[in-house]
Amino acid sequence: MAKSKIAISVDNSLLKLIDSKVDGSVMRSRSQAIDYFLKKGLQEQSVNTAALLLKGEHQAIALREVNGASLIKQQIEFFSKYGIRTIYIITQHTKNINLILSEISDSKANVQIIEKQARGNAEALKGIKDKVSNSFVVMSGDTYNNFDLLKMIKKHIDSEKLATMGLMTREKTSSYGTAILDGDLVVDFQEKPKHYSTNIVNAGIYIFNPEVFEIFEKDFSLEKNLFPKLARIKQLVGFFTYGEYIHLGD
Repeated sequence: MAKSKIAISVDNSLLKLIDSKVDGSVMRSRSQAIDYFLKKGLQEQSVNTAALLLKGEHQAIALREVNGASLIKQQIEFFSKYGIRTIYIITQHTKNINLILSEISDSKANVQIIEKQARGNAEALKGIKDKVSNSFVVMSGDTYNNFDLLKMIKKHIDSEKLATMGLMTREKTSSYGTAILDGDLVVDFQEKPKHYSTNIVNAGIYIFNPEVFEIFEKDFSLEKNLFPKLARIKQLVGFFTYGEYIHLGD
């Protein structure tokens, strides 16, 4: 990536703090340290919103215990740990909605439930179209993920593409969407294909730029429609999560 030389004024105490991070090996220079910490700070600030796509019939799954707490508590804790301050739970009204509200009542993040009837999960996601102005994270409501989300955010920002998809490898792929990569780009995506030529699969977590809403169509499914379209126009980047993953849905 091309770099430009600029002149800036920095407070002396801040400059001393920056210089203290230069160790000659990992952080080799003052310029590298400034570049690293500026990017890190901007990344953490620029992606601070997430959406959980929770089908009404999966609300009971969200209440199941995973590693000592309900799935939905674990999901919210995961987002909060990586600087996500606003979380939208997009779902439908069911008999379990009050239990969901009780589970999120003590959350550190600002958690809001959006009830939206939709034929596709992309249509459901449009429920936050007017609420986001920066890149945002999306995760399937029946999925538990635990990995370094900041690395995925960095990958998304550096790629300058519309979307980034969390990926993992599985020996059996029949219950997953599969991705074909060319370098970091996802060049083909198929949802649960009968025949597959790759073991790289969808991990159920994504980062989108808000401009992605412009290519949504009526009754769109993320997996069946949006991701194949993004792959065709070379706007979908893959990121291997290399973390803990549990899928509790069907």
